[in-house]
Amino acid sequence: MKKIFLLGAIFLVLTGCTSIQNSSLEAILNNSLNSKVDTTNVNRLGYQYYLPRGLIIQTSKDFNEIITDQKYLYYLYVDVVSYNSQVGFTYHINDAAYYSTSLNYQGKNGYLEINNYENDQYLIEIMYNYAKIEVVAYESDINLVVAYAMSILSSITYNDSVIENYLGDDVFLSSEENYDIFEIVGSDNYLEFTDEEEETDEIIDPDYVN
Repeated sequence: MKKIFLLGAIFLVLTGCTSIQNSSLEAILNNSLNSKVDTTNVNRLGYQYYLPRGLIIQTSKDFNEIITDQKYLYYLYVDVVSYNSQVGFTYHINDAAYYSTSLNYQGKNGYLEINNYENDQYLIEIMYNYAKIEVVAYESDINLVVAYAMSILSSITYNDSVIENYLGDDVFLSSEENYDIFEIVGSDNYLEFTDEEEETDEIIDPDYVN
């Protein structure tokens, strides 16, 4: 019964109903952290996650993916190296940001930081569970974007044996495309990085399973 209630609550959030627009970001974050989706529908090398209805995987390369809701692009980065080493992280609140908070739940931590970007848009950065999502969105859509992103990040589960075998080959460690999920990108170098990511035009089926 509890599981049905939690999934029902998540469904209401991710349908973009009026209630989410009227909610505070604190409430959205708390609901996401405490109502973790316990199922996954996307399998990748060493990890799995839940892709909410309404989102589509546009491109996938190594441990980076670009996801879209047909309006915005969600840049997802999964750091299996830091996960495997259980790297610690401390976030310092940025008083100059539009919104800034740390995330801590059951031994997992991260942050949400939102900064003014350009053309009345905001750069949303969420790091949690050794993964990160970045999105540029209008203020009116911030709540829904955060709910989508948190649904993905909080649902990620890792396969320790697969990751250990993969890293043992030094394939990822020698890659030049490593991305530091702990870095606060801000508005200065966001475009420089995402322009490189958009070079691929590979289209991935949203229901793809390895």
